[in-house]
Amino acid sequence: MKKTVKLLCLSTAMIIGAGGSAKAEGFKIGADLVSNYIWRGAQLDNAPNVQPALSYTFPGIGVVIGLTGSYGIVEHDGGFRYQEIDTNLTVPIGNASLTLTNYYVHNSGSKTFDFTSDGPNTVELSLGYSYENLSLLGAVNIAGNVFDNAKYVEAGYKFYDKDGYSAKAFAGAGNEIEYAAEKGTNHFAVVNTGISVSKDRYTVSFVYNPDTEHSYLVFDASF
Repeated sequence: MKKTVKLLCLSTAMIIGAGGSAKAEGFKIGADLVSNYIWRGAQLDNAPNVQPALSYTFPGIGVVIGLTGSYGIVEHDGGFRYQEIDTNLTVPIGNASLTLTNYYVHNSGSKTFDFTSDGPNTVELSLGYSYENLSLLGAVNIAGNVFDNAKYVEAGYKFYDKDGYSAKAFAGAGNEIEYAAEKGTNHFAVVNTGISVSKDRYTVSFVYNPDTEHSYLVFDASF
């Protein structure tokens, strides 16, 4: 897929963040600036990206619809500049949340509503759960370019919260056909481990993919 969010990925952050009943209602806008775009242990763009977000939370029920994007600042060889738009629908269920996400990755000649098996869209159904410092995520591709119905699971735990700083450790596993594309197989493997440290609007994450043996250090500023 090679798609968004947020950082770790904007998409994963929205899903986990939506766990439990939403308190804010109405529209919300924002944006992130990331030093490089890493998603579930894979580097989608090695250049800085601007990641805008728009959401609306329905009063009384906490259902959220949203759009997130990722746009590369640097133009690569051949005039390629990373572009992605993700559409999200999240339904809170107590401390859990059920999310339907469409990942649309723009490329030359792609059509926004092309949901064929080799098209630019991948539809994912995910379930997020959060309780105190623990967060869990499970996801499966169900439509569009499904990458053999690739699956992904992740656990995160906030182990530090002091003096304005918070730190979280995370580990995720998925099918190599999507989350370690250079492997070219559909084996399930650990693909995303690391730690994120945040203060105010800033986050620095160290990400290591044990499957590809690649590591990344990402700076994220939220506005």
